[in-house]
Amino acid sequence: MLRYEQRIINIHHSFLPAFVGSNPTLAPRARSEDHRATAHYVTADLDAGPIIAQDVVHISHRDDVAGMTRRGADIERSVLATAIRLHLEQRVIVFGSRTCVFD
Repeated sequence: MLRYEQRIINIHHSFLPAFVGSNPTLAPRARSEDHRATAHYVTADLDAGPIIAQDVVHISHRDDVAGMTRRGADIERSVLATAIRLHLEQRVIVFGSRTCVFD
């Protein structure tokens, strides 16, 4: 994995490191929280890479499942696009498992 260190970006469907794993949206939604997304560098450890960007979209009681899904996909695309832009502009410094991001 070292060959690709800090070269692969993953989008995670919740906030890391709080909700790690393959189905992280269940825990926040079960507690009626907003939809969150994290973009991070991939490492050998699941969802443990240095975080590049995070954001949240507020979920209303008026949102149905389709609306929540659409809004969740929108925030994930936005966070991933931001992370890619920051990476390409070399505005992310990684030290250990942490990052310093210059917006």
